[in-house]
Amino acid sequence: MNSPKRNYRATFIMDNRGREETIEQLVDGVKKVIAEVQGEVSAVENIGKKDFIRVTDKKLTGATYVHVSFSAPAAAPAQLIERLRLNGSVYRTFIQSA
Repeated sequence: MNSPKRNYRATFIMDNRGREETIEQLVDGVKKVIAEVQGEVSAVENIGKKDFIRVTDKKLTGATYVHVSFSAPAAAPAQLIERLRLNGSVYRTFIQSA
């Protein structure tokens, strides 16, 4: 039995310091993780690099923001955050219902 899917909008702050991958490649990795938690990506919007208002790490004063719209079961956001917490290329994850 499949649980009904809900719509979400996630904002990922990507950190590609010291990495070979482009932001697009990092976003592809995030999309794979969304698929792993039974999510379906409907839109990706690269907002570009922004400076942080509050800098918590002097080595990282700004990063690339990416909005991803996706539909997924209700349990998916928590699973997604947990999986991405271990992913060094995603600095922060914010997920809200769309």
